[in-house]
Amino acid sequence: MKQKLEALILTAVDTLKNEGVIDAGITPKITIENSRDLQHGDFATNVALVLAKPAKSNPRALAEKIVAALPKDELVSRIEIAGPGFINFFINPDAQFQIVSQILDQGAKFGLSQTGAGQKVQVEFVSANPTGPLHVGHGRGAAYGSVVADLLEAAGFTVHREYYVNDAGRQMDILATSIWLRYLAECGEVVPFPTNGYRGEYVREIAGDIHKSAGNDYRRPAELIVEDIPPDEPQGGDKETHIDALIARAKTLLGVSLYEDFFQIGLKTILQDIRQDLAEFGVNYQEWFSERSLMESGAVEEALDRLRQAGYLYEQDGATWFASSRLGDEKDRVVIRDNGQMTYFASDIAYHMNKLDRGYDKIVNIWGADHHGYIPRVKASIEALGADASKLTVLLVQFAVLYRGEEKVQMSTRSGEFVTLRQLRNEVGQDAARFFYVMRRSEQHMDFDLKLATSKSNENPVYYVQYAYARVCSVLRQLDEKNWERDITLGMDNLNCLREEHEMALLTTLARYPEVLERSALMYEPHQLVHYLRDLATEFHTYYNAHQFLVEDPVIRNARLNLICAVKQVLSNGLLLLKINTPEAM
Repeated sequence: MKQKLEALILTAVDTLKNEGVIDAGITPKITIENSRDLQHGDFATNVALVLAKPAKSNPRALAEKIVAALPKDELVSRIEIAGPGFINFFINPDAQFQIVSQILDQGAKFGLSQTGAGQKVQVEFVSANPTGPLHVGHGRGAAYGSVVADLLEAAGFTVHREYYVNDAGRQMDILATSIWLRYLAECGEVVPFPTNGYRGEYVREIAGDIHKSAGNDYRRPAELIVEDIPPDEPQGGDKETHIDALIARAKTLLGVSLYEDFFQIGLKTILQDIRQDLAEFGVNYQEWFSERSLMESGAVEEALDRLRQAGYLYEQDGATWFASSRLGDEKDRVVIRDNGQMTYFASDIAYHMNKLDRGYDKIVNIWGADHHGYIPRVKASIEALGADASKLTVLLVQFAVLYRGEEKVQMSTRSGEFVTLRQLRNEVGQDAARFFYVMRRSEQHMDFDLKLATSKSNENPVYYVQYAYARVCSVLRQLDEKNWERDITLGMDNLNCLREEHEMALLTTLARYPEVLERSALMYEPHQLVHYLRDLATEFHTYYNAHQFLVEDPVIRNARLNLICAVKQVLSNGLLLLKINTPEAM
């Protein structure tokens, strides 16, 4: 509807250009909004106010000229000018009925567009370190990223979903060493567990499995492990120095090959669990990209060489620095430490070089909100590599805060005190988890209300939307029970008998779905789709409570059945994009 109105306005503007009223070089941005008050029309535009200054005209006078130049169209029943020059459009009610036919004809394809056709987008999301199970905080990024990717696909983009596996570096070494120390405990060796080790029960389980299969093959005496190790934090030492010394000792006592066993077993076990957890949550990827592969292929060195040749690397205090402050970062960043080890940031530079080399038109990174400060340095690296930094969009997701009653649940992967995504799904269900996670803007803080998510009431938003779908199904079952058949053609031919206020409101809302879908995709805002579905459900429930559908008059009955089946289809389409079920009975 908005596209049709936009075309009419553009025609009027072109006419005024030909008449010399508007300069031929002016290309107006036409904004059409849904009217908040139907007494002021169905749609409104401020195009006259936008063009008034460049056209050197009074806005209201210009609005009158635009209206006079508008082509006649059966879509529009009347046009009014309001205030300083707003143009209000009243849509012919008969034209609004076309949306029902369009929805029922297009079915699952209704609302899809080709806006992004020909453009490739890579969406990288979750990418949690494979050092433990996914917790409820990761779940929000998973649901958000999954829906953003699906929305972009619905808008015609070719989408590549990717998980960046941090399978190299210090955190994985801490995990491998933590597993080995728990394994030693299984062997009977008494070694104090480090403050900075991973303490979750999953570490004990992995260690126990290794002991069952390998016996004491990896056992080393406790006295050799702790000999000359710097003290841990409780003993007045530094926990970081302590864990680093234990990692070095593990590598020395086990040797490269045996130490790698613990590294790989920990990585593969946890990564397999993450893959399964996400798949069960309706989140799937085209690629799981290994950080280690960047190092082994020489991609990190290649990226740093490109930066060096471009004049963005320098040596200082034994380390190699990237001059990111020259490109908008708050300070320069180390890419090679004074001990010769490459930083995480060096791998990230190589990873983004790899993304750019793959030829994506857009690169979307979905990160936790704690990575906010990381954005300028990554964009700086892209620019330094000679690429277009505007291709990268970084979307930040606040971790969800879980409440049990009034008590906030404290979570820490390192300490092992957290609620896993799997536990949350088991408690509140898949549908509630996904719906609640995307109800708000990703950058907003979120308190996850377990009690509300499990309630079967209208206060539970996912229940409320699903119940609207189930109610339509219930009406169709009652139709069968009465041995009546739905006459779609009769209903279509008589949609103009739907003149009730609730019916007109539903028609207007149904017509908004394609616009909401496209806007949700282009703005990376799934919550807009969620709010729309709640609005549609509210209007349907109001209609359901106010009117009978299975009336004796077949004309009204079939017209109303067509209308509510259109509602059912749009609810189905929207919930499918959110990967939420559509129960036929509740």
